[in-house]
Amino acid sequence: MTMHLVGPYMTTTNYKKRKAKKLTDKKLDELRIQWRRHNKDMRRKNLHSLQYENFEDYVSYVQGNPPKRNKKEKEFTPYAPSKPFVRDTEKYPSLSTSNTIPGYCPKKETPTYTGDLIVGIGTMHKSNLVPIMRGTKQAEELAKMRR
Repeated sequence: MTMHLVGPYMTTTNYKKRKAKKLTDKKLDELRIQWRRHNKDMRRKNLHSLQYENFEDYVSYVQGNPPKRNKKEKEFTPYAPSKPFVRDTEKYPSLSTSNTIPGYCPKKETPTYTGDLIVGIGTMHKSNLVPIMRGTKQAEELAKMRR
């Protein structure tokens, strides 16, 4: 038998209304703990409107009944930006009267070597620069060094 031959009376949807089970004292105690935890979590997440003030409302929510909300929450109000915050601070005048830097600030001279101890700079292994001093055999040693 194929499904296209079956009439509309055969369905997988169940239309029977089930009776709600009565809550025991143990289950009510568990629900009360869950209710407090739910309210605490909603406060942590800054969702204060989703808290349940009454325990009975929370029980009906757990059993699958929709929560009863106030009609005020459903009203739409368009967003109106408030006046921007401006801090009141005193204006202090600058020390210089004409907004220029007072005084003379010349450029600093770059340091140069003026002695006679160092003769020059030699290249040791690849690009390692080494100072060559007067009165030593460093220049000869660098020249004989293996490359």
